[in-house]
Amino acid sequence: MQLGKDLVTLRVRLANVPGTLGSLATEVSQAGSIVQSIDIIEAGTGHIIRDVTISVDGDEHLERVLEKARGLSPAVEILRVVDRILALHQGGKIEIALKQSVKNARDLARVYTPGVAKVCRLIHRFPEKFYDYTIIPNTVAVITDGSAVLGLGNIGPRAGMPVMEGKAMIFKRFANIDAIPILLGTQDTRQMIDAIVAIAPTFGGINLEDIAAPRCFEIERELRERLDIPVFHDDQHGTAVVTLAGLINALRVVGKQFEGISVVISGAGAAGNSIARILHHMGIPDIVLCDSKGAISESRTDLGEDKRELLSFTNKRKACGSLAEVLKGRDVFIGVSAPDLVTPEMLKSMARDPVVFAMANPDPEILPHKAAGIARVMATGRSDFPNQVNNALCFPGIFRGALDARARQINDEMEIAAARAIADLIPDDQRHEEYIIPSAFHPDLSAAVARAVAKAAVRSGVAPSAANA
Repeated sequence: MQLGKDLVTLRVRLANVPGTLGSLATEVSQAGSIVQSIDIIEAGTGHIIRDVTISVDGDEHLERVLEKARGLSPAVEILRVVDRILALHQGGKIEIALKQSVKNARDLARVYTPGVAKVCRLIHRFPEKFYDYTIIPNTVAVITDGSAVLGLGNIGPRAGMPVMEGKAMIFKRFANIDAIPILLGTQDTRQMIDAIVAIAPTFGGINLEDIAAPRCFEIERELRERLDIPVFHDDQHGTAVVTLAGLINALRVVGKQFEGISVVISGAGAAGNSIARILHHMGIPDIVLCDSKGAISESRTDLGEDKRELLSFTNKRKACGSLAEVLKGRDVFIGVSAPDLVTPEMLKSMARDPVVFAMANPDPEILPHKAAGIARVMATGRSDFPNQVNNALCFPGIFRGALDARARQINDEMEIAAARAIADLIPDDQRHEEYIIPSAFHPDLSAAVARAVAKAAVRSGVAPSAANA
């Protein structure tokens, strides 16, 4: 199967004449598509009904394929067109399941009234018992206002729900955490904060998702102050953790150290902000962020409070100018901005063995084939190229570790521990330019991250020791 393509299934009635299926496959190929699979649904005396699954680049490409296929009529009749992605999401992707069976009145009396009153009284008398007798310690809220959904922008909470459901699936699949999507019908910062605080007793942790900058900074900051459970904005910190993990291994490949490199980050929103902070904690002395107007520097008079605050630990050399200008001589480029901002010539101006993380989605700042032979190590946010920076590598394990340790928050030490755990999953003898980041399906991934995070939580004082938990 080709990655990065839409899969569409055509249910077709084919005349039972030799060569008909071959003619259809040829027309599909000439329209720029590829047949992925063919299944027989029904075989009659004069016809065969088949499901033909093809890959297409969006709706316009599909229409061109259908036009080619319809040109084969009457030998080929299209009965139905099914978008496999839409079909997969039909009715939603998650559900509530029961841990205990309720087969009769006796079972009902035990799980509900009157039996449940015994548990309620116990928790009322000993509040910490909720850890043992409720779903709270293994439940995370995945919360959005729909203001910054993937690369789609401010599409609203309901349009963002499929993403939240997907997030919940990843939590369950990789860390056995029950995640509940929560859609907020407001984009007012104060109302959002108050609403999340009000529902927080339901959950063991809060995962903020797809909330636009700069509001996301204030929301997360105040929630961390007001709540005694982990609060994690994945668009900020998840991206930063996996970026750091990849950079740890990239520097191992090129033989450079954090203390001696210089980094340019394109994009000063949620992800760029958090990446800069975590790299600063790793001891990188020279970090410059760029937005659409160039380097964020003291000479700029158009900076908001969030960008000006970044200058407390970035751009110590007071670099000015465009992205192309500040990239000269730098060791690492990290992009979380927009497509096609970087040219091969810009990469050639960087230091020896440049490391390039072009992570704008779906189209990176520079495509790998354009950076080939220039960038020593290349990473993107896409699954159809090597070295995908994917948040799914970290957030299930981070929350698993935080919940297991009963951590009150997720701090820098825990995030750095997660990044190191991810990087260390690739042995020295397997690490190379196109393998610096493990797969999200690595069998040891979530467990390794969870262990590292839990230990860091205890060490940094945000979780009780194992003996006291």
